[in-house]
Amino acid sequence: MPVTDGELSALLGDVAAAAAALTSPMVGEQAERICGRLLASVVRPLRQATGAAAAGALPGGAGAGRAAGRGNGRAAAEDSAADLGERLWELAKAATRLRARFPEVPELAEATAALQDLAVGLADEASAAARVAELAQLQKCLAQGIQVMTDGPYLVTNAVRVTDWLGCELPVRPQLALCRCGASKIRPLCDGAHAAIGFTGGKDPARVPDRRDVYGGQQVTIFDNRGLCQHSGLCTARLGTVFRQGSEPFVAPSGGRMDEIIRAVRDCPSGALGYGTDGVEARDGADWHGSRAPAIEVTRNGPYRVTGGIPLTGGDGQPEHRNTGASGEHYALCRCGHSQNKPFCSGMHWYVDFKDPVPDPDREPTMFEWAGGLPALTRMTRLFYEKYVPADPLLAPLFAGMSPDHPQRVAKWLGEVFGGPKCYSSEYGGYPRMVSQHLGKQLTEDKRARWVTLLLAAARDAGLPNDPEFRSAFGSYIEWGSRLAVENSQAGATPPEHMPMPRWDWRTAAGPPGSRLSALTPPGPDQHEEPELPAAGETLGFEKHIKPLFRRRDRQSMSFAFDLWSHADVSQHAAAILDRLRAGTMPCDGAWPAEKTDIFAQWIDAGKPA
Repeated sequence: MPVTDGELSALLGDVAAAAAALTSPMVGEQAERICGRLLASVVRPLRQATGAAAAGALPGGAGAGRAAGRGNGRAAAEDSAADLGERLWELAKAATRLRARFPEVPELAEATAALQDLAVGLADEASAAARVAELAQLQKCLAQGIQVMTDGPYLVTNAVRVTDWLGCELPVRPQLALCRCGASKIRPLCDGAHAAIGFTGGKDPARVPDRRDVYGGQQVTIFDNRGLCQHSGLCTARLGTVFRQGSEPFVAPSGGRMDEIIRAVRDCPSGALGYGTDGVEARDGADWHGSRAPAIEVTRNGPYRVTGGIPLTGGDGQPEHRNTGASGEHYALCRCGHSQNKPFCSGMHWYVDFKDPVPDPDREPTMFEWAGGLPALTRMTRLFYEKYVPADPLLAPLFAGMSPDHPQRVAKWLGEVFGGPKCYSSEYGGYPRMVSQHLGKQLTEDKRARWVTLLLAAARDAGLPNDPEFRSAFGSYIEWGSRLAVENSQAGATPPEHMPMPRWDWRTAAGPPGSRLSALTPPGPDQHEEPELPAAGETLGFEKHIKPLFRRRDRQSMSFAFDLWSHADVSQHAAAILDRLRAGTMPCDGAWPAEKTDIFAQWIDAGKPA
């Protein structure tokens, strides 16, 4: 039903005027792109919401008057790039206020999403964060949820966490419109392409029927609805003796251990699987007992995977119909536009060869990316600590008291080491935290070797890449890092306190013996001769004044990253070195006095002369 509120019409007029200003020959490519998005993702849905004609004159009201005023003589400077960002910001706030007043109008939500994204995207980093916070405050009265707009995008309101397939967080606005037709050029965001291609969100009458099968086994009963499956292959790949691809019946409930079956059911992204014991379904157990925070993962070339129980409604605002036995805690939404069971994924992305654009195909991936990101590393560490460690008599006692999130912590550590986001450092404290976990444990070589062997087995089971290059680099870090853990765990060990996080890539090596400070090196007098500080007004130089500031042990401790006695290396990393000197985290055995740090800063200001 069209909304006739004059404020909506006024907003439409203002947006149309902004778009019209961007059609001037003076505007550049960015302005043209913004104009196109305003027309496709803001003007179009607002016309639908107000009942305005699909084309022709702007609706009446204050907006049209303001539009006419601009066209008749407003200074051209007002429509400059600098002014554009401010105008879009005012429009975004106005739309968000209306969105909070008219939560039942999906077209307004779609328009608001585009305006919020444009306004935040044109701001600098600090202003962008402030704008997101202000917009969130304006629409805080709206409940968190996902609405499946009729023949349109997914309208995501007040989402907290959206990640890519690697587990890296994507920019989030309080109101999002996520593409579900598969044709947007700015995926995962909607750009209005659904309207241009005539996308429809209806279900295919020939889809797999909605039928829930029950398979009773010796220890566990498995529930399965093939009509809801997204065909990710996670269950068949990880537990093929229970979930048998190409066989009938598909499920053999006594083909695996109970813990393995439950793990596979809980990891089913579509929510098609369930389990029970003694004939009673454990729905809450399959749904992680509600312990997962709301999140949306944009999978690689596949669906949106939703976890944490985010409410899902249809175009009419009512709860979306789900198949029998479906989970409300986790589900998969079609992203390619071809599912037979829209809005839920049915695996059609495999058959239509749906692909996301590759930003730079010639860029060398990090080890983190090549491994599959945080989801793959977490899958590996969960298998390791849930399956292998409890069954091993050597390691089980060592980890009997580990925290419930220990697998996730180790995955974040490995992810950061391999070039991923700094999740471990930001959440747990970086290298000092990891070192503290090993102090006094007195690990043995037998335990270390077993740890390495079983972790590599878990990597295989988790499906991490098996190519020689990755396994060589991955294995070298596991061997190196585990030996450091043994060293740091011995009685009397004194690991350097302020070492940076290790970084491991395709070309990383641990360096020759003696290139780092050992935690077992006995304390002794420092043979380093204190450098003579420059006189006031003396011209600074690297060889005479900066290189002598760094002791041999400082050079050794940082040799894995760069050479502190090399003018080229120190010049390249000067800003980062200065930050650490000022923070007192470098050198690793104690902070410099202020006068030394000041000399280093003066050398940078002087242009870093040799």
